Amino acid sequence: MLELRPNCEWCDRDLPPHSPDARICSYECTYCADCVDNVLHNVCATCGGGFTPRPIRPKGAHRETLKLGLQNQPASTTRIHSKWTLDQVSEQSLRLRDVPPHKR
Repeated sequence: MLELRPNCEWCDRDLPPHSPDARICSYECTYCADCVDNVLHNVCATCGGGFTPRPIRPKGAHRETLKLGLQNQPASTTRIHSKWTLDQVSEQSLRLRDVPPHKR
């Protein structure tokens, strides 16, 4: 199950579970769309993969027999911050941003 991290790991912008601006890599590194586009250039600072919009978890369960939705499986409240410097992010991005994510 996705962790649904509460913030952009670069700029610390709030990204609530319903945010259409949240982006994740395959390891769930979470950034806002602005940082993905303008700082990371669609290159994850950690794994070098690309990003996709984070799915929005429904608020409630839509099947009575399943305990799903935010009311039963809430989003994380632990804020994560990138351990990488701007120079490290820029180097990774410059090296990989012209390579499509599926070829990295």
